[in-house]
Amino acid sequence: MTFSKDFLWGGAIAANQAEGAWNIDGKGPSVADVATYKPNLSLDDYHGHLKVSSDLIQQAMDDPSDKYYPKRRGIDFYHHYKEDLALFAEMGLKALRVSIAWSRIFPTGEENEPNEKGLEFYENLFKEMRKHQIEPIVTLSHYEMPLALSVKYNGWVERKVIDDFVRFSNVCFHRFKDYVKYWLTFNEIDSILRHPFTTAGIIPDRCPEGKEEELVYQALHHQFVASSIVTRDCHTIIPGSKMGAMLTKLTTYPTTCKPEDVEITLKKNLQNYFYADVQVFGEYPPLTLRKLERKGINIKMEENDLNLLKEYTVDYLSFSYYMSLTESAEEGLEKTDGNTVQGVKNPYLPSTDWGWQIDPVGLKISLLELYDRYNIPLIIVENGMGAKDIVESDGSIHDEYRISYFREHFRQMREAVEEGVDLFGYTSWGTIDIISAGTSQMSKRYGFIYVDQDDEGNGTLARSRKDSFYWYKKVIKSNGEDLD
Repeated sequence: MTFSKDFLWGGAIAANQAEGAWNIDGKGPSVADVATYKPNLSLDDYHGHLKVSSDLIQQAMDDPSDKYYPKRRGIDFYHHYKEDLALFAEMGLKALRVSIAWSRIFPTGEENEPNEKGLEFYENLFKEMRKHQIEPIVTLSHYEMPLALSVKYNGWVERKVIDDFVRFSNVCFHRFKDYVKYWLTFNEIDSILRHPFTTAGIIPDRCPEGKEEELVYQALHHQFVASSIVTRDCHTIIPGSKMGAMLTKLTTYPTTCKPEDVEITLKKNLQNYFYADVQVFGEYPPLTLRKLERKGINIKMEENDLNLLKEYTVDYLSFSYYMSLTESAEEGLEKTDGNTVQGVKNPYLPSTDWGWQIDPVGLKISLLELYDRYNIPLIIVENGMGAKDIVESDGSIHDEYRISYFREHFRQMREAVEEGVDLFGYTSWGTIDIISAGTSQMSKRYGFIYVDQDDEGNGTLARSRKDSFYWYKKVIKSNGEDLD
């Protein structure tokens, strides 16, 4: 067994990190539009919800510029998408994961009628993708809920937001049903505990003291219910469509074989599985329910909620994988950063420029674990490395480090497929350089295509091919066989 002949080799971007055009053609502000540039952001800051407060949100909205808010400008994919899709097609991409900015369709999230210019943009985007024979994989909520819903209702804490999200999703299903088969509900739904504002619009100073964790779980429950409802609706409106869940795969190893290290690691991994368990199996795991009970966390549920979760589960599981983690019960060990998390530094692994440890074998382990647990089709929708690229005097960019990263991960993917994992696609993060999710940097580059823009927004926005562009083109053409 090797990659199937129709394997979806592709790339991925998010609307809030790429599109720009944050306040034109009727778009309303999203939670991403108040995210500030933080080049030296620590994980303590990140877990402090990027220091979000009602006052800082108001301060951001009083500032019409993008100087401190890089996601407002992105890479202007809104106006460059035809050029970018042509480059993606040249590279041979068979799929592109994108997201729909909710506030481009419903500026405040509560309008009765959608914004036609927003719908036209995405319809034109999907038509152009189809013209290039690129399969759209569309995320409905990727860290870009309307800011108005966050401010008015404290985001997903309020159950009413379910109805707003379902209305938005159904408009998308009806309008784009001829172009989009593969859908995703919430990007990295598990991230709600790590950054509640970014994921669910929860503002800490709007939560009663001591109740924030409970409200986070309440908001998460509302997202679970919304996911089931829109899965049902998607299948009804678009016959043959597929709806997936999306998980941050935080594969964690014990630092030693000391039983205490193994136990704490097991609990970390079970917590990571919880979110997919609900969307794949259709029910809360008993150990999670017991943990919430012991913490005194009470989730308010309506009569039909659990039936909805059980009846309308997802068709496939997607996940991001950037690095593995190491966990220990011992205090004081050296830590290193990862994708919005920290772990004990693994002495057997190298690291990226941003300290994320590189572990290709961990991707194979992740694939084996997930397929054995869930037995549904898998797709990797985020994987890549952030690096500081150097443009040579002749304009070339020699990113062998990126090629090496992908080569070793692809080898492990291939081995997992050979062992029987049903993997139907792979979309690298982020195909083209975009604004980074956490620090809003441009200099943290992931793409095969370089964008001439610096952290302050200076540059021509010209696109150019890196060495990795030509390498990935060869990989796709050979269906993953030629990795040299």
